[in-house]
Amino acid sequence: MNLQTQAPGSGSGPALNRRAFLRQTAGLAAAVSLSSGPKAWSANDKIIVGVMGVGGRGTALTDFFAKRPDVEIAWLCDPDTRRLKAASGVVEAAQGRKPRLAQDFRRMLEDRAVDVVINATPDHWHALGTILACQAGKDVYVEKPMAHNVREGRKMIEAARKYGRVVQVGTQTRSAPYARQALEYIQSGGLGEVLLVRVFNMMQHPLQKTVPDQAPPAELDYDLWCGPAAKPPYNPGRYWLNYSEYSCGPIPGDAVHQLDLARMVLGDPAYPDSAYSTGGVCSLADGRDTPDSQFATFTYGKMTFQFESALWSPYMKKIAQHIRDGDLFPEWQFCATRIEVCGTKNFMYLGRHGGGWQVFDTNNQPIKSVYGRQGDKWHQDNFLQCVRTRARPHADVEQGHYSVLLCHLANISWRLGNRKLILDPKTETFPETPEANRYLQRSNYRVPWTLPDPV
Repeated sequence: MNLQTQAPGSGSGPALNRRAFLRQTAGLAAAVSLSSGPKAWSANDKIIVGVMGVGGRGTALTDFFAKRPDVEIAWLCDPDTRRLKAASGVVEAAQGRKPRLAQDFRRMLEDRAVDVVINATPDHWHALGTILACQAGKDVYVEKPMAHNVREGRKMIEAARKYGRVVQVGTQTRSAPYARQALEYIQSGGLGEVLLVRVFNMMQHPLQKTVPDQAPPAELDYDLWCGPAAKPPYNPGRYWLNYSEYSCGPIPGDAVHQLDLARMVLGDPAYPDSAYSTGGVCSLADGRDTPDSQFATFTYGKMTFQFESALWSPYMKKIAQHIRDGDLFPEWQFCATRIEVCGTKNFMYLGRHGGGWQVFDTNNQPIKSVYGRQGDKWHQDNFLQCVRTRARPHADVEQGHYSVLLCHLANISWRLGNRKLILDPKTETFPETPEANRYLQRSNYRVPWTLPDPV
């Protein structure tokens, strides 16, 4: 699972035993139920933040938030303690003092001073980490893809609503001004009636290098890292993102950004009428059990929503940094993360990562061009403002659920031999394809890391 370089998520010291964990979880929920209501904020109050998972993205988010004058990073937590030193240095450089460090994140949840938890763990920890944080009275910024499976996403929504928590998903382009301008343009009828949308996520990933199983490093609490998922022998050659036990797959792990952006500019349709997927492991046959090629079709009424992704296409490029932060457009033909919106009047190219958008007329001439900038700062601004005001954030947990739902539907269709699926929106089940229902949730959770029901 490449756990040595990819392990995210939790607080310090030895893991609590099952009895202590259950006792603590009940205590966290009780503390919330007895609370006096939302915190009263003054203009000068800093928002106290703890971070769960300080891998690459977790450390980047730590850096972003630590540099803000309205935030104090109080805790860093990760089951691999080797990660904590570098992340702590980032905080100390920004804030002038060290945060508290923990291997087991539950120590952070016990701290009533903590207002916000940043959950930058692998997919398999997103739901339970978020739910426990909500029960502990914390607002949450959770990385994408929001949930490992459909049922976990629904439970995250339930927890956010029950405990009155703000939960923002890390699909930051949703907060970028250029993306919201694209939404306004489409909704105003600038493209005519939109009948076809194509979403791309094409790039090149390396093969895994297999090595023999071995003992976990002393600094890694491997049991805690695995958490609710299975605990196979430790193997640093396996990359967690390639395995369905821990991940939605490397394709959804990146493509959910474009899927979410496409949903947003279309007015955030919730459930598709149908879903169908093809693909599989076509090039990177290295032991993974998630696709390296995925082509899915979703229908929303008269509109067809197509998704194309592959991990073996070296000629497709993500938007370069100088384009993301400049008044430039990508070379759309080879843009790995583009969206094509096809209307009855005009056509739009839309880029993630601050790539901006352009509209072309029937003579193939650009008639509207809007440059973009990356949305990270606006997304963080929106989240922290909602922490203070208790408003719903731009990437609210419910929108995060509907976006990653497309990934789940594509994966389930593929696992059933590319069956067409129709999801009942009232029950989030497949009445016409009952054999698909077993993929709506994890078959087993390791005690004590079970998904609470009710939350």
